[in-house]
Amino acid sequence: MRLYLLRHGKAEERAAWHGDDAARPLTAAGEEEVRREAEALHALGLAPDVIVTSPLARARRTAEIVSAGLGLEGRLVEDARLAPGFDVARLEQLAAAHGAPESLMVVGHEPDFSETIGTLIGGGDVAMRKGGLARVDVTGFVAGGGRLVWLLPPSLLQGR
Repeated sequence: MRLYLLRHGKAEERAAWHGDDAARPLTAAGEEEVRREAEALHALGLAPDVIVTSPLARARRTAEIVSAGLGLEGRLVEDARLAPGFDVARLEQLAAAHGAPESLMVVGHEPDFSETIGTLIGGGDVAMRKGGLARVDVTGFVAGGGRLVWLLPPSLLQGR
């Protein structure tokens, strides 16, 4: 399976946000940066079989912008397994629940994504920035069951 892990874009600062953290939105600049990323992903021909997002507002909005930019709105689904606490076990459940796709994009959070990538590739210190995108080719949902193909920083995707 080709697994694409997309960390949500820049959100309102946690310290300045007074509501429920699950409702914390992307900033206006964050939305614009994600739009530019979606354009870059479209130009690359990225077309995952399914795009699964965390239910948290900042991830959900990131996924909506990307799926629209790729013309894949009908492939976007929300799954609570991508809420904070996501790991390889949840990834395996999620993949099975969505028909074991050949190509899967998940949109979610740190530190879960870096830790999941580290587990899949058998160790290592991975750091995903807001808006970063990784591709991991997964052959098994175990430690070492994946290979990091690339990890793209948001600046590259945004053309900066």
